[in-house]
Amino acid sequence: MSFVAANADSDRVFNNADSFAMVFDRTWKRLSGSSDASSSTEERIKAVLEAMAEHPFLISSPEMAHQVAIFRIRLLDLS
Repeated sequence: MSFVAANADSDRVFNNADSFAMVFDRTWKRLSGSSDASSSTEERIKAVLEAMAEHPFLISSPEMAHQVAIFRIRLLDLS
């Protein structure tokens, strides 16, 4: 499964947290409709990160990407 580009009109992504956050938000929303409601937030994060496995920021900074994911969920109240 490939990730959703930050801008639907462009396939450009960048190796930075901002690009990662935009793609994470879209992928989280896309997968939240198909995920099991009983899944924990951590399980859902894992599924989103797996879907985004080819994102350059996730590849170069996996721990920071995970921290950004947790921050986005708290910031936007996505849980």
